[in-house]
Amino acid sequence: MEVGVDWDQCEANGVCAGIAPDVFELNDDDELIIADGPVPADREDDVRDAVAQCPKAALFAKE
Repeated sequence: MEVGVDWDQCEANGVCAGIAPDVFELNDDDELIIADGPVPADREDDVRDAVAQCPKAALFAKE
């Protein structure tokens, strides 16, 4: 699984970073950073949860 973001929708609310901080983080300028590469198998459920809870529906998972 990989995760992507619609940068036009993302407001960097940080909900995703709270759910899966090893995959999502906000930098010092409050910009979203997504870890490179595929999501580790043991983190997929949390990433799906982060995608579902994004307030702007800016995140998407690619299986």
